[in-house]
Amino acid sequence: MSSIWFKTVPLEKIAQHYPGTMMEHLDIRITEIGPDYLRGTMPVDKRTHQPYGLLHGGASVTLAETLGSFAAMLVIDKTKQFCVGQEINANHLRGVRDGLVTGTAKPYYIGKTSQVWHIEIKDAKEQLACVSRLTMAVRDHPIA
Repeated sequence: MSSIWFKTVPLEKIAQHYPGTMMEHLDIRITEIGPDYLRGTMPVDKRTHQPYGLLHGGASVTLAETLGSFAAMLVIDKTKQFCVGQEINANHLRGVRDGLVTGTAKPYYIGKTSQVWHIEIKDAKEQLACVSRLTMAVRDHPIA
């Protein structure tokens, strides 16, 4: 299978580029870049719990948008374009109390002006916890 990525980035370099961001605060890590998917993890702990001790839905959406946005950047020529989130939805299917959740982003559609990504988040037992769809707008860099 051929790769969908315009340019790949070494996993070690990804962690170095985002200090002081939500990724760092929630310890979201990109763990794998396959030929047509991007995968990452997030711990379920006091930073990501809601009051009942379950994974907060907003944290799941943060993981989904992080993975989908990062994937969107990798399929464009960043010297000519940039991507911004346009719409995201999520269905929370199963509660998670602890451990790591793993999200996998795959494209539904990669176009010239928009992209749509499907993100599945699973618990440590590989049970589906959340599904999300992210729409990204692709914009040209303004001419200086």
